Amino acid sequence: MLIVDVQDVFLGALPTAGSVLARRCAFAAAAARLLEIPVALSEQAPKKLGATNATVRAAAGKDAPAFAKTGFSAFAAEGLGEWLRERAITHLLVAGLETPICVYLTVLDALAADYEVTVLTDATGGRRPDDFPPVWRMMENAGARLLPSETIFYSILRDATHPRFRDFTKLVKTSA
Repeated sequence: MLIVDVQDVFLGALPTAGSVLARRCAFAAAAARLLEIPVALSEQAPKKLGATNATVRAAAGKDAPAFAKTGFSAFAAEGLGEWLRERAITHLLVAGLETPICVYLTVLDALAADYEVTVLTDATGGRRPDDFPPVWRMMENAGARLLPSETIFYSILRDATHPRFRDFTKLVKTSA
């Protein structure tokens, strides 16, 4: 799972939904960790703009690396590609900010690098929601899947007999 640029400076620029987006990204990170999916973060110019939101960072876990970048795609971050290859990751779950810029370019670069990509639509956001539909359409046309996070994680669980099902449903309830 890759969480793109969920930094307080950007969350504060959202019209009304910054705290909601942070909670959805934290939920997605916690769900990924519960299901033993590696989590990484990208941060846009963190020395100037600050680190990942504390709630999201805590949910991602202290072992989740944060890759600093100045380019808009997370793939511009030094070390991210190597981290993905070392873990033999072939499918990226993408969440974060900002949908029409950094998320979009990250998704295009991931697809160009032959990763399968699923964008967690309820865990992405930006300043201008009117921009989302055409950007989502372009990502989908490029080959990305776009689905809400609970859809993805329930699909991974597949069945109520999964050993992590109860823990996951508790997480869903506490994240509502």
